[in-house]
Amino acid sequence: MTVNEALVIFAAGTGAGMVNAIAGGGTLLSFPVLLWLGRDPIVANATNAIALFPGSLASAFAFRREIGQARKLLALLLPPSVVGGIAGAVLLLMTPSRVFSSLIPYLILMATALIALKGPLERLFRRATNDDSTPRTHGLTLVAGQLLVGVYGGYFGAAMGIMMLAAYGLAGIGDIHQRNGLKTVSATVINGIAGVVFVFSGVVAWKDAALLSAGAVIGGYVGAAVGRRMKARVIEILIVLIGLSATALQFVRTH
Repeated sequence: MTVNEALVIFAAGTGAGMVNAIAGGGTLLSFPVLLWLGRDPIVANATNAIALFPGSLASAFAFRREIGQARKLLALLLPPSVVGGIAGAVLLLMTPSRVFSSLIPYLILMATALIALKGPLERLFRRATNDDSTPRTHGLTLVAGQLLVGVYGGYFGAAMGIMMLAAYGLAGIGDIHQRNGLKTVSATVINGIAGVVFVFSGVVAWKDAALLSAGAVIGGYVGAAVGRRMKARVIEILIVLIGLSATALQFVRTH
């Protein structure tokens, strides 16, 4: 690894940490950078998941009050999060690098679309959960949706938080703070269990992970301060533009 590569990876981690602290979607910044530096797609994905885990853990701790009020819901969500995270990670490891590389543009595009639609989706589910006709929380819907998100999170993971917020809204969880808390803890569990699979499989580039993680910690701290002065929607627009650019570049790279 050259000095320039190290600086680029550290900067990508810093940017990802800032974006995650303000709006979410930092993977769309850090993951493509590893690809552009020539890392194997599966190694890049596994390394990115490991590197951003400490930031997820810190965010989960910040929601401890909301989680304390939703223990029964968390008990429903944790088993499918663990099973889905393991299944997704194993599925990734079983996917040939060439095949995964061909899927990357579509995965990035889907994650970008979810971030672009975050505002409309939030308004939609806010109206749905404020409606008197909204049913009570559906446990089966919640578990099934979480299992699917867990598989996606273990396999790729970008924008899975938005998927979870949507699934929780459909399941009838009306409190936005509880939804955010459950989403953050569940994402941490999915990333963590997938990370364990990646570590034991030996597909993590530890130097890259250390640089990304160090940058993400600094970026998360700075992002928390910047976020108080900047609208999250502005950051989301920037991430959408980055995601579209990354999608276009990956299409060119793989076709």
